[in-house]
Amino acid sequence: MKDIIQAFKKDYSERDIRAVKSPLRICPLGAHSDHQLGKVSGMTLDSSVDFVYSPSNDGYIKVRSLDFPDKEWFHLDHEMEYVPGFWGTYLRGAVQALKQDHILRKGIKGVVSGKLPIGGLSSSAAVTTAYLMALADANEIELSKMELIQYSHWVETQFIGLKNGILDQSANILSMNNQLMVMDCTTNEYELIPKGENTPEFEVIIVYSGISKQLISTDFNNRTDELKVAGWILQDLSGMDPSPSLERVHLRDIPSSVYEEYKDQLPERFRKRAAHFYTEQDRVNKGAKAWAEGNIAAFGQYMFESGESSFFQYESGIPEMKTIFDILKDSEGVYGARPSGAGYRGAVIGLVNPAYKDSIKEKMEKEYTTKHPAYKDDFAVNFSHTDDGARLVKDLEGWM
Repeated sequence: MKDIIQAFKKDYSERDIRAVKSPLRICPLGAHSDHQLGKVSGMTLDSSVDFVYSPSNDGYIKVRSLDFPDKEWFHLDHEMEYVPGFWGTYLRGAVQALKQDHILRKGIKGVVSGKLPIGGLSSSAAVTTAYLMALADANEIELSKMELIQYSHWVETQFIGLKNGILDQSANILSMNNQLMVMDCTTNEYELIPKGENTPEFEVIIVYSGISKQLISTDFNNRTDELKVAGWILQDLSGMDPSPSLERVHLRDIPSSVYEEYKDQLPERFRKRAAHFYTEQDRVNKGAKAWAEGNIAAFGQYMFESGESSFFQYESGIPEMKTIFDILKDSEGVYGARPSGAGYRGAVIGLVNPAYKDSIKEKMEKEYTTKHPAYKDDFAVNFSHTDDGARLVKDLEGWM
């Protein structure tokens, strides 16, 4: 945060300096379930996207990123378009989202940056939340957490065109330190489950593959459609009232008993996608119980099972991420691991015993770079603790 504040002071002479800390998130269990209205889980990290800003009376948005080239500069009255691959897209989307229901009179001047490599930790949701909170703060707009989630989700689905659910935004906004956030995406009801009293010490490992891709250019949307097709076929086989359109098919609306009865009649591709969803839902429920009991070994095993299912049933992985997963699974001191995000880019995350951090990192660096030498300069191993969700930073004096 200190470097961002110094960069802000260099760019601007404003005295009213404010900041948002918007953490990166992991999804231990519940992968690829939110867009099917299933149950998901999330935690936020002490690694974050930080945005230092000041309200601007001229109505202009002027933001610089310390991680990407170019500045974003436009007036609130302008209808800004989606530009694929451009970091400023999320800022544009945040403005458009709020303008649907609110009059924005004040712009913002700011500097933004994140800590960890982009990819797999939903930095897009984190940065969108940061922009939304800053814009709302500058314009004296009070947003509930659920409204913030919905606006952030609108940016990714309606402005950008990604067919995802609300997991990323919910984890980013609702999570609390040392607690597991479990949300039902059908009702948006959620609970924060404190870790059990006997939970052993742990840290989160994030192994970045060195590969980043825009999700919209991957099979992410195709997999979402395949889940819906699986649901449509199950509706037909079981005699359920069919959904009026594919977009309105959700596996959460189809009982697991229907899946069990008719799964063998599903074409292989759709059977595998449905198998991932229903077994993942079972893992969320079992994992929540294990977390509350402090049984991190059982919780970690469910994460390993989730990873296997993501690679082999959902078929979302890439070889580099499967290599990381296999190394973690074979490393002493790793409680559990799974690919993070959509599995087409980015990172593999896990929970580890801090006493084994050095040996895990040494093993990973040796084996991964041997197998994938092309990424040795971009690949990275990081460790984090959990933290609270997105918030305005009330006291910046210590960072000045």
